Parts: sequence; structure tokens; C-alpha cells
Amino acid sequence: MSQNRQDPAQPWILIAVIAVQALCAAVFLGDMIADLSGMEAAETEQGEGPHAYVEGLAAVALLAAIVIETRILMWLMRRKAHLEESLNSAQAAVQEVIDAEFANWSLTPAELDVATFLVKGLSTSEIAAMRGSAEGTVKAQLNAIYRKSGTGNRAELMSLLIDTLMGRRQTEVEEGSARSA
Repeated sequence: MSQNRQDPAQPWILIAVIAVQALCAAVFLGDMIADLSGMEAAETEQGEGPHAYVEGLAAVALLAAIVIETRILMWLMRRKAHLEESLNSAQAAVQEVIDAEFANWSLTPAELDVATFLVKGLSTSEIAAMRGSAEGTVKAQLNAIYRKSGTGNRAELMSLLIDTLMGRRQTEVEEGSARSA
């Protein structure tokens, strides 16, 4: 079950709601002005005067809500843009760390492709199909990647990359150096 992470219509729905509220406020204000303008004396005699004030209060409250909603919507849109920018930066940083690890392991171009597909979660048969290679070739390349990275399997390699991304691997290497000294 895949959920759409981004609903492009959502801001437009909120904008439409604010527009409807603005239209309602205009109707309230127009009715209040009509009530207060020529008919105030006649309505006061009939007890309709407070009605115009209630309409005016409702219109002011509705306008205040529109202003608040607009400010919140603008803040949410700015926040969303900032979060998307942060996510893009984080994705680029993750890719840089993975590329640096691959470079440290001195992978061949073919091994680099296989390692990239491996990190993306593709199976051996899927990698073979993507590369137009035999599964045996991909398995041999995976074994070379595991050997060069100092890991024994896919899970260990992913764990190593995650530890590197989280900064643990460097700390463990430094602690290991300090213990042996």
C-alpha cells in the first residue's frame, strides 16, 4: 500500500476554502452595510438593529479567520519548501558518503554499478537483468565487493554503510587505533 507523499492539490484546496470564506465575508459585510445604510431607523423600530451588528461581528470574525488561515498556509508552504530543500541536501550528502566508501574500496566500474543496485535493494537476479549480465557474473562481482569492503554478505555491507552514514564507523576505527596503541 503506497501512500502519495506529496499531494499537489492540497494547497489549492486550502486556497479554495479561504476564497469561499472571503466571499462569505463579503456577503456578510454587504448585507451589514445595506442594513445600516438607509434602513437603520426603520429596523431599529422593528428590533432588527442588533441583527446588523451581529452580522458585522460575524463578518469581522470571518475576516480575522481568513487572515490567520492565510498566514498559516503561507508558513506551511515555506516550511514545506524548507523541508524539501533539507531533504535534497541530505540525499546528496548520503550519496557523497556512499560514493566515498565505494571509492575507498577501489571498486571497478562494473562493481560500482552492482554495488549501487545492491544499496538500492535489488536482488541478484534483478541486478543481472538491469545490467544485462548473467547471475553468476553478478554473484562474482558481489563477492569481490564484499571482499573489498571487508564484509561477508549484503546485510553486513548495508550495516557498514549505515554505520558510516551515522558516523559510527570512523569512531570505532579511531577507538580501535587508540586501544592498540
